[in-house]
Formats: sequence, C-alpha cells, structure tokens
Amino acid sequence: MVRLLHATEPQAFNQKTISSMPIVNRVADLQPDIQAWRRDIHQHPELLYEVHRTAALVADRLREFGCDEVVTGLGRTGVVGVIKGNRPAGKGEVKVIGLRADMDALPIEEATNLPYASKNPGLMHACGHDGHTAMLLGAARYLAETRNFAGDAVVIFQPAEEGGAGAVAMIEDGLMDRFGIEQVYGMHNGPGIPVGSFAIRPGPIMAGGDAVAIRIEGHGGHAARPHKCIDSVLVGAQLINALQSIVSRSVDPLESAVISICEFHAGHARNVIPQTAELAGTVRTLNAEVRKLVEKRVREVVAGVAQVTGAKIDLTYNRGYPVTVNHVPQTDVAVRAAREIAGDANVNEMPPLMAGEDFAFMLEQRPGALIFCGNGDSAGLHHPEYNFNDEALVFGTSYWIKLVENTLAA
Repeated sequence: MVRLLHATEPQAFNQKTISSMPIVNRVADLQPDIQAWRRDIHQHPELLYEVHRTAALVADRLREFGCDEVVTGLGRTGVVGVIKGNRPAGKGEVKVIGLRADMDALPIEEATNLPYASKNPGLMHACGHDGHTAMLLGAARYLAETRNFAGDAVVIFQPAEEGGAGAVAMIEDGLMDRFGIEQVYGMHNGPGIPVGSFAIRPGPIMAGGDAVAIRIEGHGGHAARPHKCIDSVLVGAQLINALQSIVSRSVDPLESAVISICEFHAGHARNVIPQTAELAGTVRTLNAEVRKLVEKRVREVVAGVAQVTGAKIDLTYNRGYPVTVNHVPQTDVAVRAAREIAGDANVNEMPPLMAGEDFAFMLEQRPGALIFCGNGDSAGLHHPEYNFNDEALVFGTSYWIKLVENTLAA
C-alpha cells in the first residue's frame, strides 16, 4: 500500500509553483479550453440548486465529448456522465469509479477586479467550484477520447455543496445504485498549498458541522432599572462564555472540537434592556463520539443558564454535514495517482480541517477519498478576493485521469 511521507501544515508549504511536473500527455494542450470553461463559469455564479446555466454547460460539453450516457436533473440540477473504457475487462475488483465535482457558488460580493469577475451582483465563486467543475470536464474530455481503461468512469457534477446537501439529493435520486458506483473520489483546491502538489490524509480529513440557534426571552425594561428586568443581553453573554467552556473542559484535549457563536442580535435602543436576544453559531467535530458529547453538553449548558438566570431559552440544534472520512485503501490509491502527477515529495499528509464538506455523504455510501490540489498563495476560501488558480487546472485534470486509468486498469 502507498503511504505518505510528510506531515505538513498547508500553510507551511513553499508557495512556489512547482514546474515541469509529469502531467498527463495532452492535458497541457487542453488547458486553454479548460481555462475558458472555468472563467465562463466564474463569470456566471449560481447558488445552491439554482445552477441551471452551469449544469446546462456541463451537459452540453459531456455530449460533445461523446460520453456514453449523460443524465441531467439528478438531485434536482445535478449532471452525471458515463464514459465506458475500451480495454478488455481485467481481473481488477473495481469496475465503476465515480469522480465528483461541485458546481455552486456563494452569496459573496466579488472584490477581485478580474476581467472575468462575476457578472451576478452579490454572487461569486469564492470556493473554487468553477475550477473543480472545469478540471472534471477536462478529464471527461480526455477519457472520452482515449478510453484507455476497463470499466466505467462516472463523472458527477453536484449542485448545492455550500449548505444545501446536494450530495444527499443526488444519492436519494439513486446516484450510487443507478450507475453501479463502487468507489467515489472528490477533489478540492487548497489555498496555501503550492500549485503542482497535493495534500491528503487517511481517516477524518474534514469536520462534521452542526448549526445552533438560540432564542432568549427575558423581561425587558428601562436600562436604569435592571433589577426589575431579566436582561437578555447579559444572559446571552453568560451563555456564550459557558458554551466556550465545553471545548476546554468537557472535550478530551487530544480530540478536536470548535464552538463558535457568530451572531448575537438584541435590542434597538441604548437605554432599553431588550426583551429578547438571538444567538446563532456552529459546532465542528471530527468524530461521532465527540459530536454526541458536544451536543449533549450544549443542551445541558443552555438549560443550566436558563435555570440560573430565570430566562426562557429555546435551543434549536441541527445536525449538518457528517465528518468527511477518507477510507484507507482508497487514500492509498489517491496518493499513488497524485504521486505519478506531482512526484513523491509533492504529495503530503495534512492535518484535518475543521471546515465541512458534503462529499462526506458520498463517502458514507461508498469507499473513496477526498484530496486537496494546490491553489498556490491565493486568498483564502470564502474570501471576496479569492480566485481559483488557472495554473492548477492541468494538475487536477491529470490527477483525475491517472486515478481512472490506475483504478480501472485491465
């Protein structure tokens, strides 16, 4: 089995672009087309399931490439293409491999001033899904032309990764069973990782994310008479402090957990103690037991603060994306393909990230792995100045191709 050599923080990578790597033959010739698709998608960002233009572009390209089957409307606006290899079936265990890219953008006003910047006010591709879609299109074109593999390569273009659980919608529409997918792989760009290198780890690689919404009802009144009130602002402040103690005092220090309260809304006047306050935030964990513990403690803390202060506190705790867990054998497969593209020294083991990813749902259905492809020294994900690095396109596209040819070898 292939094993990684380096354990490196993404931020610690040398930011230089790695040049003269052995990308797949002809992919460099396809780069102008892949870049054009990427920039076109970048100019026309769409949210969640409303990716109608992007999905139509993807489906049109897949038909042009000669995919054996192109299915639209899976998971509302998802697109799937099937490419059958022309090599005779071998003795390999895997006959069908799924490759997934996400298509949706974010509700962020772009601040890049690029000539191909978003034309849709308030929307932008701030997470690089335009690049993910373009790289998988590039791989589909190459695979449909060469077909140098045995079995089926299934290219999956998913809507609504950014909070809409589009992976679930596609799964519920029969994605895995309808196309006979046996293994499934994903890729995400990584700011801070040099272009031409990859980062991955077996086991948990991205966190599960849960949403917390809290409504506090106290007793409002005049700011000069706090003793006649139950101050919802003070209750909220106490609650935030108490919630922070969960990670520091209830979770094993060797485990990972994050509780962030990111919204606090209360009051409209400086001399009125408000009747109500509302808090909202997120909980991130890397394993099921810690996730269960943190939820239990959040509920206990909320109940305790309510009892101590006399306020009425309503908690809504919603489970979100699960932990993204890379399967060990498939991580080894991914590492091998990445090394063939980038070289041994440029495929690194990374620490897990506390961000979430709905590819986790696909990895609960089938064995597979998520890998990070270097985006260089760019702005961070979800930042208004972020831009996918076009120099990364050939590396990600080549990775997909090698992954298919290696996994579906005769």
